[in-house]
Amino acid sequence: MGLFTRDIHSMNDLFIHQLKDILYAEKRIANTLPAMIDKASSMDLKTGLRDHLDQTRTHIARLEQVFQMHGVAPSTVKCPAIDGILDEADEVSGEVDDKSVLDAAIVSSAQAVEHYEITRYGTLVAWAKELGRPDCAAILHETLEEEKDADRKLSTISEERLTHMAA
Repeated sequence: MGLFTRDIHSMNDLFIHQLKDILYAEKRIANTLPAMIDKASSMDLKTGLRDHLDQTRTHIARLEQVFQMHGVAPSTVKCPAIDGILDEADEVSGEVDDKSVLDAAIVSSAQAVEHYEITRYGTLVAWAKELGRPDCAAILHETLEEEKDADRKLSTISEERLTHMAA
């Protein structure tokens, strides 16, 4: 049927569909982060990924709260976008021997994930407001800001790596 499923007829339906999409994504991310943490050699990167794993678990709980506030049982729909991003991350970091290069690949992959999440949460905040749900928008906005912060931290780790390599 194309981009959308048959169950999307209104903005509310679209909002719920995207909530299901990002819940699926957050759960996939929570399952993938431990392997990324194990592969990373930089302690700053490991710590940042561990912190984000804890945040991701909080994001899942918040999403479930938004579902309930919106009167819908939490559920997921498969998200080919996050599946592709995470599959590529696994592929890129799968055969890298140089630990510094591996860390760079992990940072790059983690930022691709963050950018996807920032896009989804930004849209969901706007749609929640459009639907007259400032309560849902506030919760989603909190997560959006944490995703932006995680992206900034990854950029800092990447920049510090470049500075260290130049020295």
